[in-house]
Amino acid sequence: MISLVGILVVFASVIGGFLMEKGKLPVLLQPSEFVTIAGAALGTIVVANPPRVLKGICAGLLEVVKGSGVTEKFYVESLKMLFELFTKARKEGMIAIEGDIEDPEKSPIFSKYPNFLKDHHGTAFVCDTMRMAVTGGVKPFDLDQMMELDLEVHHHTSLAPTQALTSVADALPGLGIVAAVLGIVVTMGALGGPPAEIGHKVAAALVGTFLGILLCYGVIGPLAANMTKAVEEKHAYYGVLRTTLLAFIKGTAPIMAVEIGRRAIPEYVRPQFAALESACRDREPVPVEAAA
Repeated sequence: MISLVGILVVFASVIGGFLMEKGKLPVLLQPSEFVTIAGAALGTIVVANPPRVLKGICAGLLEVVKGSGVTEKFYVESLKMLFELFTKARKEGMIAIEGDIEDPEKSPIFSKYPNFLKDHHGTAFVCDTMRMAVTGGVKPFDLDQMMELDLEVHHHTSLAPTQALTSVADALPGLGIVAAVLGIVVTMGALGGPPAEIGHKVAAALVGTFLGILLCYGVIGPLAANMTKAVEEKHAYYGVLRTTLLAFIKGTAPIMAVEIGRRAIPEYVRPQFAALESACRDREPVPVEAAA
């Protein structure tokens, strides 16, 4: 939501500065220029990208409005879920969690964490990794290499929509020039007419260049940058899952495995040790003063 506020600030600042210089706002309202630029940009996206990338762009823009959802609370819930899974495997044997990882939707452990289940890649990543651990025969090093490859492929795929949107942003100034040239062509056809009409057409042509540059640097470019940051946040989250899973597979105790995972969380969303331990042990959170 804060991204929408930022876009409003961009437009308010640009239009406000224009009005402060006694500019006439109706001059900027040129639907034909907007249709030319927006239509060409939309066509460029459709031509250059397959349907899966187009869907990714729509999903990414929606995520910009809603937020990535990778918060401190989400990290605590995910690590608590892994702690419960690891504890069950440690107490009852690895074979005991086979039903959980084969059908996570019906698992008594996973079903308690709907936010985790909504992330289909994260769910598949955890279940596929633990399935390999249950099956046995794969060394921790090889399993870590497998997880790294999985995350690398997913990260590359997730960046495709943001790269596509960035390419469109880079093309917008050029599309603005195209709209401006068309406006000049129209103006040349009106030579000999009333000066006021010619002036209006020249202004419309210049608005095309203005819109192309504004949409590039004030709207589409920042949205693409925001989408990229959301992808990086998700990638960091999957890295935490990888670290935690590997620690347990190597034989680390469940509570220590999730602590190792906590250390891999970016600092701005990293929960305190006491808060995570309290969540895993189903105790009331320890106050910061008491924990200190």
